[in-house]
Amino acid sequence: MQDYTNVSVLIVGAGPAGLAAAIALKKQKPDLDVAVIDKAAGPGNHNLSGAVLEAAALSKLLDPVVPNWAESEDAKAVLLSKVDRDDVMFFWGSRMAFKIEAAIKMAKAFRLAFGQMTHRGDYICSVSKLTGWLCKTAVSLGVEVLHGFAAEDILWDADRHIAAGVKLKDQGLDKHGQKQLNYLPGEVIRAKTILIAEGCDGLLAETFTAKAGLVRQSNQLYSLGVKELIRVSDAQYAKFGSGRVVHAMGWPLWTPLVGPAMFGGGIMYPMGNNHIAVGMIVGLDYKYCDFNPQDALTRFKEHAFVRQFIDGGTVVEAGAKMIPEGGLYAVPRCPDTQTIGRSNVMLLGDSAGFVNMCKIKGLHNAIESGIAAAGAVADGLDTPKGLARIYTKRLEEAGVIKEMETAKNFRQTVARFGPLQGMPLSVLGGWLPTFNIEPDYQTMMPAAYRLKPPVTFDKDTFTAVAATEHREEQPCHLTLRDETICTEKCVGKFGAPCITFCPAGVYERIHDQPKPANPSNCLHCKTCQRKCPFDNIRWTVPEPNGGPQYKTM
Repeated sequence: MQDYTNVSVLIVGAGPAGLAAAIALKKQKPDLDVAVIDKAAGPGNHNLSGAVLEAAALSKLLDPVVPNWAESEDAKAVLLSKVDRDDVMFFWGSRMAFKIEAAIKMAKAFRLAFGQMTHRGDYICSVSKLTGWLCKTAVSLGVEVLHGFAAEDILWDADRHIAAGVKLKDQGLDKHGQKQLNYLPGEVIRAKTILIAEGCDGLLAETFTAKAGLVRQSNQLYSLGVKELIRVSDAQYAKFGSGRVVHAMGWPLWTPLVGPAMFGGGIMYPMGNNHIAVGMIVGLDYKYCDFNPQDALTRFKEHAFVRQFIDGGTVVEAGAKMIPEGGLYAVPRCPDTQTIGRSNVMLLGDSAGFVNMCKIKGLHNAIESGIAAAGAVADGLDTPKGLARIYTKRLEEAGVIKEMETAKNFRQTVARFGPLQGMPLSVLGGWLPTFNIEPDYQTMMPAAYRLKPPVTFDKDTFTAVAATEHREEQPCHLTLRDETICTEKCVGKFGAPCITFCPAGVYERIHDQPKPANPSNCLHCKTCQRKCPFDNIRWTVPEPNGGPQYKTM
């Protein structure tokens, strides 16, 4: 590529969706100049997921550019094993565990949405390694993948309803915003087509949504996932099994009798080489002001069923990310045309919100959306203003919209009625109305989480094994809109919950003022700007190359 600042197709985000778009586009238009930019220092550094992958989308993407891809050494390193044992469980208290596969099978037999929560035959994989593999494949096809490029704004022409490019983040400023000797102004990358695939709650996606006038029929709802990779003994790993996945509901997030009442659950996946991934996913509509999802992870690991497999193990990697759970109603669309994007800009993967919560999966939809976007660009190179329309049609043809339709108000139903009533009612999702659910930050109450562990979670070790870092002298990328709200409203009523819920320990109270005192610890999960009870925190783009450096997450 002669000049990366002026390209035909610019893809923002080198995750599964963005790289899938690049690969699929090069399959169809080998001579087209395609650039992918990503704020991470290297492939997969900012990518974390469950992850259980439906392989059909991957097969569609890689055939025939990677001959016999499923037998390749890359595939064997990334797709660790096929699921041959799928345990969906309910934890009652800290010792009892019940399998509920029968209920899932019955729901599947009656074609109820909740029956989609089956994983047998899918692949257990590391999404960090999957991203690295897709990145290598894209580069081999001639895609320019540029890491260390952080986009902070989109150049949107409000009169013509079209984008001209993106503006990159300035580098080399000190903590006060003054230029240092290494100052580099953020360049402008101009492009005929822009695909936004930067992941959940991305700044560029939300900026574009606002500038282009896209609207959501329902508020986006989020969960926070916290995950640890634990090295266990030979005997423990053999006992768990290499093709087994566990998804557990109930304790410590909700119980049928006395609460607490939070949406979410725990996960366990084997990751090869005596490593087991253990995680906790918690809906950010929880109400407890002293709650931290890492508290729930601690309690989950203490459960008798889980402890037998990980007791005495060593945490070798950890991380956190948000998940967009609002479903089809929360996907931003152009109000006039109902397109997912507008003109020459399209939203892909988690940037659009293509997570099916009835499956607890979104990775296959991310790849499918990349393929659909590539098809739209290939079909509409000469008519850029119509690309979003072609893209939306392609998503419908690929079955992404139809699948999202099956879970269109699953999460809203649970939020409206709570897990105990909402989970059973969710099977009626197709007949229930659209619920106007409040955003996550408005749900907090001055109530305590009754299962809080007696020992404070060790966030320092958590962030250390996430290998997160930022240049210490750069301006803080986490801002408080009004510091007086923290001291006059939040501290007295809620006790500064940002200090508790941030998984990386970024926030501290300094002279009674809660502040983002440790921005270099930030994991880029963005929980703070979605769970601050007064909507008082804003996450902005830090300098590139910072953040976590995930290897196996």
